[in-house]
Amino acid sequence: MQNWTPDSWQSMPILQQPEYQDTAALKRVEQKLAELPPLVFAGEVRSLHQQLAEVSAGRAFLLQGGDCAESFAEFNATNIRDTFQAMMQMAVVMTFAGSCPVVKVARIAGQYAKPRSAGTETIDGVELPSYRGDIINDIEFTAEARTPDPERLIHAYNQATSTLNLLRAFAQGGFADLHKVHQWNRGFVAKSPQGEKYQHLAKQIDDALAFMEACGIRSTNVPQLKETQLFTSHEALLLNYEQALTRRDSITEHWYNCSAHMLWIGDRTRQLDGAHVEFLRGVENPIGMKVGPTMKPDELIEIIDTLNPQNLPGRLTLISRMGADNITEMLPPLVRKVKEEGRNVVWSSDPMHGNTIKASSGYKTRSVESILKEMKGFFEVHRAEGTYAGGVHFEMTGQNVTECIGGAYQITEEGLGDRYHTHCDPRLNADQALELAFLIADTLKQARGR
Repeated sequence: MQNWTPDSWQSMPILQQPEYQDTAALKRVEQKLAELPPLVFAGEVRSLHQQLAEVSAGRAFLLQGGDCAESFAEFNATNIRDTFQAMMQMAVVMTFAGSCPVVKVARIAGQYAKPRSAGTETIDGVELPSYRGDIINDIEFTAEARTPDPERLIHAYNQATSTLNLLRAFAQGGFADLHKVHQWNRGFVAKSPQGEKYQHLAKQIDDALAFMEACGIRSTNVPQLKETQLFTSHEALLLNYEQALTRRDSITEHWYNCSAHMLWIGDRTRQLDGAHVEFLRGVENPIGMKVGPTMKPDELIEIIDTLNPQNLPGRLTLISRMGADNITEMLPPLVRKVKEEGRNVVWSSDPMHGNTIKASSGYKTRSVESILKEMKGFFEVHRAEGTYAGGVHFEMTGQNVTECIGGAYQITEEGLGDRYHTHCDPRLNADQALELAFLIADTLKQARGR
């Protein structure tokens, strides 16, 4: 990492940043953040890196999901629990279907900042700064609310700390017990309008658990059945926050970003000569990068070599987000080029961002059918190219929201307003997310040659 320091990004062009009016207050907050304890630890990050290396080798599968943008107002233990529960339920289905470990990475405890297509927003002739996430400003459309406030950085850190404490308790305290999670899945199958579709897989898991118990393998004597690992991730958009939480590991002397286990670069900020690529090339964390329709094969190789010059397995995850109608045309040249050049990456599918539409009611939404179509296309491309489709990346919540249309419960455009709570983009609710996990089970079996 020659010529890299935690602040070397500051000399590079940067996009998607707020304009703070009180720079002195901002500097005080940044200094305070730099003195606070890390949110995650280097050993945890190394563990995730090792598990993602297994995904890169085709021996595991990545499930990444969580909120579009975490909210200060909706922060509570119930919402954290419900998101954790939904992730565990999906992981059980995918683990069984793929007959391989599932690496669970949540968009949580840090997903507070959002890129925007424009720096300002105009309503009824009034122009104000765009809402950029609760870590920066407020969604309320007033001049005061939309003014970036440095103190929100501290609020975000404190909320992330509490979130991580609860997630660790859930992961190690018995809430993730395999039998309990499968009981939740059986409840989903029983109540789902399309439950018959999923009954066969649920019965197979029942039989497997019964066989294990008959052999004396229970959660009371095998800790792996009642404990799990859930890692955290977010888009590394607000680089002053990320720099303040970057620390040198006392064991390896390497730099780790301690705001999350995994960070990713968005499709809007992946410029090769930009600040975001510069910052993330120097930290030891596993890195993700969104790969959209404008990405060219040669450009992709250049960025891969900048972010992962040693070609380490598990270091870099490429998160495809092409759109359901584009995936089978635009993804193959990129997959082919990466394979030809021998680069070690994890390929993951984000079927959410390329499929956002505006409903007649005015709400932004996504169709479950389009999400499933893009995911199926993603697996088809990798099967045709002889490469491994290694993961999925969802914007989802454990809450019973009505933000994406379709699915077994047939949420309609007219019903979007019933429980439309997102602060930014539409999310799958818990039932829709689990439904997709069941629906891709057969695809996972095929992808793993079963």
